[in-house]
Amino acid sequence: MKLLFINRIALLLPLCLGAILLPQAVTADENTASAPPEAAAIPEPLHAESRGRVRIDGKNIDYRATAGTLEMKNDDGEVIAHYGYTAYVQEGADSRARPLLFAYNGGPGSASMWLHMGILGPQRTVVEDTAFTTQGPFRYANNEYSILDRADLVMIDPVGTGFSRAVGKGKSEDFWGVSNDIHTVSDFIARYVTANGRWTSPKYLLGESYGGIRSGGVAWDLLSRHSIALDGVVLVSPYMDYVAGNAGTPNDLPYVNYLSTYAATAWYHGVSEYRPETLEEMVAEAERFAMEEYAPLLLQGHAASASARQNVLQGLQRFTGISADYWERANLRIDEARFAKELLRAKRKTVGRIDSRFVGDAINHVAEDFSYDPFFPAVGPAFVATFNDYYREVVGVKTDMAYVTSAGLWRDWKQEHTHPGPVGTQPVGNTAVDLAYAMTQNPHMRVLVQQGYYDLATPLGATRHFLQHIDLPDTLRNNITEAYYEAGHMMYLHPPSMARFKDDLASFIR
Repeated sequence: MKLLFINRIALLLPLCLGAILLPQAVTADENTASAPPEAAAIPEPLHAESRGRVRIDGKNIDYRATAGTLEMKNDDGEVIAHYGYTAYVQEGADSRARPLLFAYNGGPGSASMWLHMGILGPQRTVVEDTAFTTQGPFRYANNEYSILDRADLVMIDPVGTGFSRAVGKGKSEDFWGVSNDIHTVSDFIARYVTANGRWTSPKYLLGESYGGIRSGGVAWDLLSRHSIALDGVVLVSPYMDYVAGNAGTPNDLPYVNYLSTYAATAWYHGVSEYRPETLEEMVAEAERFAMEEYAPLLLQGHAASASARQNVLQGLQRFTGISADYWERANLRIDEARFAKELLRAKRKTVGRIDSRFVGDAINHVAEDFSYDPFFPAVGPAFVATFNDYYREVVGVKTDMAYVTSAGLWRDWKQEHTHPGPVGTQPVGNTAVDLAYAMTQNPHMRVLVQQGYYDLATPLGATRHFLQHIDLPDTLRNNITEAYYEAGHMMYLHPPSMARFKDDLASFIR
């Protein structure tokens, strides 16, 4: 999940099936009582091992789970962090040949709980799509869409999320920033590969949201610093480019990129004036309008004629259902927080940012921006409850530490990034540059992009802009596969998209 670097949108919040064999805890240790006095400042890493079974496509997959924190050291051998992770390895398989998938969410500051319990792990949180799943008992069940039939899985929690902490000689700020985050996640992956004898395994990354900007950088960093060549990178609802993906900043590109998602959302809620039969038709026509009429007018600024401005205003009303008068007063530029508030204002409702199919009762009916994202209170309590129960009681990670699901790391995040090549250091990141370097120097690496139409956090237009502008030889463009879903940022909560997500991912991993 994505939390932008902008203070105006700090939105992230933080009965199993009887036929399925759940893991039984073997060990878990956070005891520091026996540590010598000089080591007392550094607690023992968390560690738990268990075994379990998941049923996928009618077949049982037996696995060994290892969970807790991995000790990370600097070049001088000094401990700097306890890095949180959960690894699932199939029992009886040849681990040296079996694919290995490293996965994380985004934020920055979001733990891997969402992907872990939403689609990838052996257990899945039970929620009702677009409804408020806020009444206990909260449930999780065997995840028939888990990827464990195709690959071993390592869920990663970067420092500041989950149970990951800077310790010893480490400081949190050493890990927080576009480049720092890329380097430390790469170091963790290399450390895990070495500690677990996985150097020869085919290796994949999967990152959601800000995990996209992380993955673009990590793919290049692993290759250039660790000589680790990836077989594939999966970008789920990817945030790749600060400039192209942040409406509310003083540049016009993101407003153009957001328009197709505004149109899709208006079509879904039945408020657009333009009413084609299919979502695909709506999106295609909105994209044409955005590129051929809306973008040129914004670029002209005050040089645009009054008639051209009026034509675009009428088009904006036609696609979004928001009045031309409102668009005029907003100078033809509306960010997603205003859009989510205004779209159903007459009904005193607010639509979601993470998934604009979600609707909640509005708060403060005269406000410009929405007061909350209905998505989070709808699904967040169920995910937090089920993950903590599963992780502590079933997997067996015993600690009184809080598992940090969403931290406000964006407040302290260093946005500048040193890209490879002549782009060099820029005040904000665009790791499509890094990804292109990795793909060019590892021409067998493939990329799968999975994007929801109803995603107001990382909109469709920004993803397509990244895909259309990544600087690759024509011969490598066939290495990119695109998949689109009639859902939002976490498209795997939508039952039909959940099944398609798994099929697309399974086909990608070889």
